[in-house]
Amino acid sequence: MAQEELNSSLEYEPTWVVAFVCFVIVLLSLCAERALHKLGKYLKREKQDALFEALQKLKEELMLLGFISLLLTVSQRSIIRICIPSNLANHMLPCKRETSEGNNNAHYSLDQSINNRRRLLSADTNSNHCLQKGKVPLLSLEALHHLHIFIFVLAVVHVIFCVTTMVLGGARVRQWKHWEDSARQDTTKSDPTSVHAQRQQHEFFSKRGVGYWRRAAIIGWVISFFKQFYGSVTKSDYIALRQGFIKEHFPHNPRFDFHKYMMRTLEIDFRKIVGISWYLWLFVVLFLLLNVEGWHTYFWLAFLPLILLLLVGAKLEHIIIRLAQEVTQGTRVQDDHEAAARVKPSDTHFWFNKPRIVLNLIHFILFQNSFEIAFFFWIWTTYGFHSCIMEKLGYIVPRLIMGVMVQVLCSYSTLPLYAIVSQMGSMYKEGMFDQNVQQSIGSWMEHAKDKQNKTDNDESLSQRTQMHNMMNTKLSQIDIVQQETAANETTTTSPVSSSQLCS
Repeated sequence: MAQEELNSSLEYEPTWVVAFVCFVIVLLSLCAERALHKLGKYLKREKQDALFEALQKLKEELMLLGFISLLLTVSQRSIIRICIPSNLANHMLPCKRETSEGNNNAHYSLDQSINNRRRLLSADTNSNHCLQKGKVPLLSLEALHHLHIFIFVLAVVHVIFCVTTMVLGGARVRQWKHWEDSARQDTTKSDPTSVHAQRQQHEFFSKRGVGYWRRAAIIGWVISFFKQFYGSVTKSDYIALRQGFIKEHFPHNPRFDFHKYMMRTLEIDFRKIVGISWYLWLFVVLFLLLNVEGWHTYFWLAFLPLILLLLVGAKLEHIIIRLAQEVTQGTRVQDDHEAAARVKPSDTHFWFNKPRIVLNLIHFILFQNSFEIAFFFWIWTTYGFHSCIMEKLGYIVPRLIMGVMVQVLCSYSTLPLYAIVSQMGSMYKEGMFDQNVQQSIGSWMEHAKDKQNKTDNDESLSQRTQMHNMMNTKLSQIDIVQQETAANETTTTSPVSSSQLCS
């Protein structure tokens, strides 16, 4: 009788219980949906377009998570009716099965263990379907439920870690705002290279590029490795890199707001790392596969994000050194002395000439660290602190320490380093203009492309070059209008209409 009550279906549940549970679930869901909606309206009102896009990305991840949850719920009966031979269920276990007393046969011990786990489910899931065939279910309903919870915890922890990293890292980058204000005040139209700026650049070249011992590749990497732990970006670094970026991309606008552009690109990058890409889900599957008893997989995997983070930080610091050495060693000699005494942004300093690889690595590092912490709390709350999956205390403490180190180092050193060094590529990034201007540029490009296809599909190379030059001219005009408007403090932004672009 007690077993029947335990396994009773919705047909025999009190209506007030069903209605109350349904009401609570719907209420909590609506509150969460309204909170996200209010947050989106606030970001739009504050013109935080990049953060709004990140919020939209978060909603997409929640929708994917809901679909995974629905799929697991709908297919759970079909999954537990899949039968496999009992000997296969005894391989690659995360915990070693305990043998029964008085029975030395591992096969019978396995069957007994599985029968005990499924006894409460026999009425609803027909687990005897497999036992009658001399086999065992592929996965128990309890294990499916635990897997369901783990996927949810992983997604939530990843979002929390990404938001925490971006908030702390963004706060560190905002501290550089007074450097930007100082540089813009010292820069005038008639004298774009002030004495103060020249002094800062001289300090940058003397500290980063001068010295025979710095030229040795091994010593340079050692210096870069330790530099990321203290004063990763100084004022002289910021002024020199800012000057090099402006001279490369906007030589006619020395008062370009480099800090504002850098913050905008950082927000755009945030919307790319807050999600869980398909290849990261593949890593989750791989990690779950390798969680075999005695391999200590999660202990060794805890070193992976820390090693990658230290490597990325050293690489970013080394790029700054190489930019300074190119000038001090005369690898980029030009006739104009002023142009020669500045850093030259180039993709060649990045891995495989692709600055985006650094962002992908940071994305993986944050996800891997989130996975480690999420797995720890999931095991702790589901199976207890002394579970065999948790392993010994000597394996737990180093994992937690490394997780905290990765979070702190990424927030206060690596992410700010990435924010400024990633601008040293050959091309400027997506956040050069605000959302209105980007939409206008896109409309203008679509209009030009349609007009080109209608006139002549076999356009000559000279005509294509002419169109490319026209595009660059339009971009320069847009930027000059924006900067002059900001300098006069008439408006906070300077949107350009589509009619002006297409004229």
